[in-house]
Formats: sequence, structure tokens, C-alpha cells
Amino acid sequence: MQTETAPQPPITSPTPGPPARKPLWQHLYFWVLIGITAGIVIGLTLPEVGAQMKWLADLFIKLVKVVIAPTIFATVAVGIAGLGNLAKAGGLAFKTVVYFNVTTVFALGIGLVVINLFGPGRRLGLDITTFDASAAQGTLASAGAAAGEGLTGFLLHLVPSSFFGAFVEGQLIQVLVMAILVACAITMLGERGKPAVAALDTIAQVMFGVIKIVMWFAPLGAMGGMAFTIGEYGGAILGSLGYFMLSFWLTCLLFLFLVLGPICWWSGFSIFKYIRMIRDELLIVLGTSSSETVLPRMLAKLEGAGVPKSVVGLTIPTGYSFNLDGTAIYMSMGAIFIAQAFGIEVPISTQIALLVFMLISSNGAAGVSGAGLVTLAASLAAFESVIPLAGIALIVGIDRFMSEGRALTNLTGNGIGTLVVARWTGQLDRERLAEVLDNPRLVDPERLAAERAQTATPPDGMPAGTH
Repeated sequence: MQTETAPQPPITSPTPGPPARKPLWQHLYFWVLIGITAGIVIGLTLPEVGAQMKWLADLFIKLVKVVIAPTIFATVAVGIAGLGNLAKAGGLAFKTVVYFNVTTVFALGIGLVVINLFGPGRRLGLDITTFDASAAQGTLASAGAAAGEGLTGFLLHLVPSSFFGAFVEGQLIQVLVMAILVACAITMLGERGKPAVAALDTIAQVMFGVIKIVMWFAPLGAMGGMAFTIGEYGGAILGSLGYFMLSFWLTCLLFLFLVLGPICWWSGFSIFKYIRMIRDELLIVLGTSSSETVLPRMLAKLEGAGVPKSVVGLTIPTGYSFNLDGTAIYMSMGAIFIAQAFGIEVPISTQIALLVFMLISSNGAAGVSGAGLVTLAASLAAFESVIPLAGIALIVGIDRFMSEGRALTNLTGNGIGTLVVARWTGQLDRERLAEVLDNPRLVDPERLAAERAQTATPPDGMPAGTH
């Protein structure tokens, strides 16, 4: 007698659940926080030692900058060529530049409003005839050279002297131009250009691997940068210039939550959840005062959050040259602060003209600490008949404290801009973004790298793991 057995259910692979929560000590932001805290303690207790530790931050920034240029070149070229259509790429680039310039106008405008309302420079009462500008001689020399080039010099500066010249000199805006030209040429090749796109994408992944290794030096870089800042300039925050610094940081927060906050809401996500998603990157920037140090991580996170590679590859690198909201706030506030310090009331018409000029001059400013000060000085050189250029010496000593606010605002604005442009063009995976914002561990750079390696296809076309 045969007995019937119940049919067995098909064997299915288990549904992957959410990533396991890593211990706190395995998170990069934990070690960066320890580095920042240690730097503050060293700067306060051993200021002479802290003042000598800047080399740690400089070394970390140099390690990152080594791969920034090839990373931007590869990601921009892959992003544009990946669209497969120059008209589509042109439309994306146009919307990106329009959005960036609109937010920059708001940044400049809110800076002018706050500095006029608070008037932190009016209490200084300085006399230009007796003012010592020796502290800013280097900045003034650099600004004079930049201002003397004019619009023609700016346009000529967009093109490097040789193809590899932009990479050697680290000129990101030149790298961007060359990447766009190469991407256009690859697109025109059609099917024949696909191997070039694959090769560039591989180069980008190699650069991301280098950054992954370098990032574990970030806590030491943050410690050195913070120890230097506190040890070298700690006393400056107790003086009358502290009011100006507080005004600047407050303005950055106002811009973030009153301008970018509503933009995020309109785009369908919370700015608070977005900030939580990029907290690691914000802490690294806080310690190093450079937004360039986290560019590859931002590319990976935003792509993992539902933004197509083509949009991320074009928008983020472009934002590093054309969407410097923090730098714009710093420039508008710094200019009027200097005028107030010498008892000069700048007419509204002149302030508007200054805003328009700074809108142009802020484009192309680098994301490295100190570039904002030179750009501000170069802008003041065009309005020296109203605002004394020598007054730039007033803020040379506290520029390091301001550079962190500039870099943090620039980084936050660039990421938001990428999400907004993706939404504007209808290419944002809103469900994936909502999932990532609720669980930021989904876009952990190490996790993303592991997933990418598992799904990679070898050159012979065989799926990974079948050899």
C-alpha cells in the first residue's frame, strides 16, 4: 500500500533583510568624533603643540586630492556618456546650472540681509589711515593677480595648457571641462564608445577603492586640523570678531533651514533625515575644513539613494565649482563687515552690484580651506573705491573658523541640489530615497562597494562567480 506524501514547498532563498547594525566603534563617524574631541582638548590644553599639528590635516587632504581629479573626470565622463544623447545631457546640465545659480543668489541675498541687520562690524570703529594690513599681504597679492585677469582671464583659465595639465595642477574646473569634451566625443561614437565608458567606470571604481583606504586616516586628519585651529587661533573667538563669526554661522543655518529646507520639502524628503544620512561626511568636513575630502563618498551615497549614475556623475562635480552656497554667504557678509568696521555705509545699489559680481566670481572657487578668502579679496578689488581692500586683514585670523562653515554648507547644498535636479528631471527613485533616509545604513560606502563587486560583470561577459 502506497502512502501519499504531501507536496513539499519549493525551496526559496531567504529574503534579504535589513543590514545588521554595526557596533558603534565600527562606524567612521565615531572615530572622527573622537579625533575632533582629541584635537579640541590638545588645542585648549597644549596650544603650542596643537599649532604644530596642521600637517596631519594637510597630509589627509593631499592624500584625497591625489585621486579627486581622476575621480571627477571619470564620473562626469561616464555620467554624460551614459545618457547616450547629447541633447539630454545638455538639458540636464542646463537645469543643474540654473538651480545652482538660483540657490547661490539666495545665499548671497540672505548674507547681505543678516549682515545689515546685525551690523557686527559697526562696533569696531577702525580708521583706514592707521590700519595695519600686513597680516593679509599674501592674500592681497593672490587677489590682485586673480582680479587683474578679469573675465577674459577666467575664460582662458577654463582650458588647461595640456590635457594632463589640469590633473597635475589640480584645477577642478579644468578637469570638468575636459571631462565634458571627452564625454561628448564618446557619445558621438555610439556603440563604439561603450568600451571607453566601461574603462572610465572601472577607473572611477579604483579611485573609490583608494579613497576607502585613505578614509581611515580621517580621524587623525580631523584631530590635527581641529588642534591647529584651536591652538593657533583659540584666543580670537573671545574678541570682537566673535560676533561676526556667530553671525556667519547663524546665517548658514538660516540658509540651510529657511531656503534649502523648503526645497527639500517640495522635492518630497526631509532635510533632517538627509543630514542624518550624510553625518559621516559632515564630521569629516568639520575636522578638515575641506568638502573635497568626501566627494567620492557623496557620489556613492547619492547613487545608492536612488539618483541615477548619469545625474550624480554630472551634478556633484559641477556643484563643487558652481554651487558654493557657503562661500557665497561668506563673501557677501565679509564685504559688508569690512565696510562697517571702517564706518562706511554701502548703498543698496552698490550692494546689489556686489551681489551680481560675486555670483560670477564665486563660480569656480575651490572647495579647499582658504579659497573663499582669496575669492572675497578678488571681489573686493573690483569695489575698492567703496570698500577698502586692506580690510581683508581683519578676517584673515578667523578665516579658519569660517572655512568650516563654508565647507559644511557647500557640501550640504551640493547633495540636496543633486536630489532636487534628479527629481526635477523625473529620474529620482523616490521609493528608494525614502527607504534610505529611514535607514541610512543602506548606503554605507563599504556595503555599496561589496554589493557592486558581487554584481560586477567580468570582461568576458560571464557573471561574477561563474568561473
